[in-house]
Amino acid sequence: MSIVQKLENQVERLSRDELAAFREWFREYDSDVWDREIEEDILADRLDRLADKAIKAHARENIH
Repeated sequence: MSIVQKLENQVERLSRDELAAFREWFREYDSDVWDREIEEDILADRLDRLADKAIKAHARENIH
């Protein structure tokens, strides 16, 4: 059985209050992971090309 399957089984057994607490914890955890990923992308200049492309597209739209 995979770790994900084990977690699914455990989550299915949670009470309503426990599930609510887990949802809140996971929301915060997932948000923190997302923030770290974005920060890493910014520091590695991975978003520069996309930002330049968006700025150029916006400028083209405003010319017309």
